[in-house]
Amino acid sequence: MSSHAGARAEAMAAWTLALPAMILKWLLLIGPALAVILLSFTDWTFGAPEVNWAGTDNYVAMLSDRVFWTSLRNTAIYVGVSVPVTVGLGLGVALLIESGTSGRSIYRAIYFMPVASTLLAMALVWDFMFHPSVGPINQMLRMVGLPTTDWLKNPDTALLSLAAIGVWQNLGLAMVLFLAGIKGIPQELYEALSVDGAESGWERFWRVTWPMLGPALVFVVAITAIRSFQVFDTVAVITKGGPNKATEVLLYTMYQEGFAFLRSAYAAALTVVFLALTVTMTLLQTWLLDRRAHYA
Repeated sequence: MSSHAGARAEAMAAWTLALPAMILKWLLLIGPALAVILLSFTDWTFGAPEVNWAGTDNYVAMLSDRVFWTSLRNTAIYVGVSVPVTVGLGLGVALLIESGTSGRSIYRAIYFMPVASTLLAMALVWDFMFHPSVGPINQMLRMVGLPTTDWLKNPDTALLSLAAIGVWQNLGLAMVLFLAGIKGIPQELYEALSVDGAESGWERFWRVTWPMLGPALVFVVAITAIRSFQVFDTVAVITKGGPNKATEVLLYTMYQEGFAFLRSAYAAALTVVFLALTVTMTLLQTWLLDRRAHYA
């Protein structure tokens, strides 16, 4: 009896300790997610006194909504451009900083500064940078005789311009994560490679650094993809989805439907689809990269 009583007391103590975290998890994560899912099956609009069950009407309407498909395509293009560029540049900058002999802390701080900056304020700076007449980007292009354009008002370049801002913002985070991965590589591996006669930096990278960075690469790609999928600030401040829906992305569409048009239930359905796509994309990328990663 005493052993059963002890086990019961231990279980009660465990539940008591875990209860605050479980309550917070329900209040902050699971509860709101379930509320959004339930709301997506209603016809409620913001301020309406009644909520009526609508079934899958919002999801059916979404399939025939041209703005939804446009925003989904634009989001996919944004993620497809910003993620590989951010990961590639982040790895390159990390390797350059790690190979340097001085000023590493200064360079790390400079590259990480955009991550800690307020993007809403920096968006105004980038709006000036891309200005068609006085912007530094077009000024430099004119100096070397290259053609210029109104980057944020041209439908062919507006989304790519926002992707460039996204790369600028996320580059520092990717760099820091790769630096942590490089620091964790045992130096004995490089010494063993030198004994085998491989002295060039290229061989050291491909035979040791790149294989051992597998876990860091999985994490960097997942984090960068999630952050890119959640692009909103620059669209809302700089382009507002234009020109002609060329920069309309999923989060901005959700915001417009929920807070501008007050179609709360439809916005909830968009949120459910957005969350499903984000989780699916993250799990798929992690699974594909995790199969190639080497864990020490």
